[in-house]
Amino acid sequence: MVDSQVRRRVQISRHYLASMGALATVIAFVLLAPVGVAGQAPPGIEKMASSDVPRTPWGDPALQGIWTNATITPLERPSSLAGTEFLTKEEATEFEQQTLQLRNADRRDLAPENDVRVAYNQFWYDRGTKVTGEKRTSLIVDPPDGRIPWTQEARKQNSRSAARYGVGPFDSWLDMDTGERCLTDGLPMVPLQGYNMNYHILQTPGYVVILHEMFHELRIIPLDGRPHLGQNIHQWLGDPRARWVENTLVVETTNFANKTHYRWAATWRASRPTLHLVERFTRVDAETINYQFTINDPTMFTRPWTAAVPMTTNQAARGVTSGQIFEYACHEGNYSMVNVLKGARATEEGLSLP
Repeated sequence: MVDSQVRRRVQISRHYLASMGALATVIAFVLLAPVGVAGQAPPGIEKMASSDVPRTPWGDPALQGIWTNATITPLERPSSLAGTEFLTKEEATEFEQQTLQLRNADRRDLAPENDVRVAYNQFWYDRGTKVTGEKRTSLIVDPPDGRIPWTQEARKQNSRSAARYGVGPFDSWLDMDTGERCLTDGLPMVPLQGYNMNYHILQTPGYVVILHEMFHELRIIPLDGRPHLGQNIHQWLGDPRARWVENTLVVETTNFANKTHYRWAATWRASRPTLHLVERFTRVDAETINYQFTINDPTMFTRPWTAAVPMTTNQAARGVTSGQIFEYACHEGNYSMVNVLKGARATEEGLSLP
């Protein structure tokens, strides 16, 4: 059927994300974060002494390197694990084994047309095979139930967006989300897309720069105490400012552009003026950055919420490929977007797709 072909092409297209970079981080009001969160090591990771933290030549804690946040730990806690904050070692091992078995079984059992529908095989996804070191059942650590605290209207909006994904209508490029259009999936840094979850962090005395593999996004974050841009200037990824609080890099961002009229793969990551987010980067051991973010937006959530997403330079420990980052050039032939629109036009004309 033509409509099923369109759905397959749309789902394939989602995996061709990437973008020309964007200048910003995303964050705001550090006081909104839960007390005691900043700088804490995740459970199960022994925080290194301040004297042992690696330093740059000018004395700042060193965050430089190629990091991954790939993990099979979900952002939100599954309902089947309600009330369970951590997995045991045995439960984590079983979960990892089941995940691999399901992935392999799904691929082997697929008919050719369904094999196309799920796009890349496991080699190309490279989406990780391990839970995070602390074995949490969700990346969200606050609220305690590990769930996004949606407002009633925002939850409905998110459900409507999810129901539309891969279904359409597809009248123009505006009917595809920002990732499919090779723009961005937004911030903060979360392993949602299933692949390309690598980040290259560089430092100078006045800046921290983060290159995201997925969109080739270059986030340039000043450390010199300069004021934010005027309130009449807004950007897709906001206007970031950072400072060191002991060994933790705290990044705050304001001035987000209003892009809520566009479609987003995850509505909570959409660029919007009401978004306030705080990111914290703490080097807790030789291979680990404790990355935490706190989001506050009363138009979307009933309260601020926080997630902890440990990043590691030991890619093998997360079951992903080690090595340098290569350019991911989505705009160099975004055929999936063109094909989705062609499929929609063929549907309108009652044609069958090959």
